[in-house]
Amino acid sequence: MFPIAGTMGTPYEWDFHLATWLVMALGVILVILGHRRLLRESNHPIRWTRHDIAIFAGACGAALVALTWPLADLAAHWSLTALVIQRLILLLAVSPMLLLGLPYDVLEWITRPALVDAALVRCRRPATAIAIVTFVIVASAIPPVVQAQASSTAVRGVLAVATVVAGFVLWIPVLGRVPGIPRLRPMARFGYLAAQAVVPAFLSFVLILSPHPLYAVFAGSKAAIGLRPLNDQQIAGFVSKLTMLIVLLAVGGFGLVSSPTSEEDPSLDDRLVWADVQRQFERAERKSSRESGGNQDTAEHLGTPLGSPEPLHGGSGQSPRPPTPDASGGDGPKRDNPEA
Repeated sequence: MFPIAGTMGTPYEWDFHLATWLVMALGVILVILGHRRLLRESNHPIRWTRHDIAIFAGACGAALVALTWPLADLAAHWSLTALVIQRLILLLAVSPMLLLGLPYDVLEWITRPALVDAALVRCRRPATAIAIVTFVIVASAIPPVVQAQASSTAVRGVLAVATVVAGFVLWIPVLGRVPGIPRLRPMARFGYLAAQAVVPAFLSFVLILSPHPLYAVFAGSKAAIGLRPLNDQQIAGFVSKLTMLIVLLAVGGFGLVSSPTSEEDPSLDDRLVWADVQRQFERAERKSSRESGGNQDTAEHLGTPLGSPEPLHGGSGQSPRPPTPDASGGDGPKRDNPEA
């Protein structure tokens, strides 16, 4: 029988993490079946290239490293540094590789619902993305939450999913693979990544400068990694800060170096595919439907059916006065013939 996560007596006791493997296998199967179904039903089928499949496999492998033995066990019960490394893998490796590696038709299908699309449009704004990522990182690292994840597999699962979602929010403005959401320009992208490297990681200074350990759950860190709890906490702060800075600034700098040198050069930022055009049409259609619904509600509130003519005088029980003939015998001012 497989040992149950959370009951190990020693840091490196084997744990199979059966639930993690089942969830990962189910996710991969759903992606493959969904892609095959969309290929059969679509008028414009999009193939899943070998390059994208390799990236998707890398994302799954990184997720297994972060969420199974031994890193997951150390992160849950023994070391704050292990917990930081686990979440950095999910945030900086798993999330962007999933965005790049998922079949494009599956990604298009997932992001098509109106609520999802509206949320993604809002999250594309740099200020909103920075606020969401900062909130998730800080909220998941406060001592009561860390204590709860140490004793509950469900809480650990929720925090892992929240970290991956925060990673999507972080990388969508940079990668721009979501239909209808173009990525930022190179200079704006570099500034955005620099802000993401600095603002969410301010918690690192708290971990580094605190004079005493903040997490009682990691009191046994010396038995696991040979460091006292305070030293483990300080190293966790350095790892978090330096990793965010190095990775995000490197990506932003590479984007600047590889960007076109003139407006005449072709750029990936300027390319459109049919999915982008289709997504814009869908948004315009939803906006038109909302406006039509709003006009209908206003007309009903005023008691006038939409499209009906307004009364000439509005008097109760009075008939409108017939138009006075003009000198030429017509029925008033002449109008342009609509058929002319």
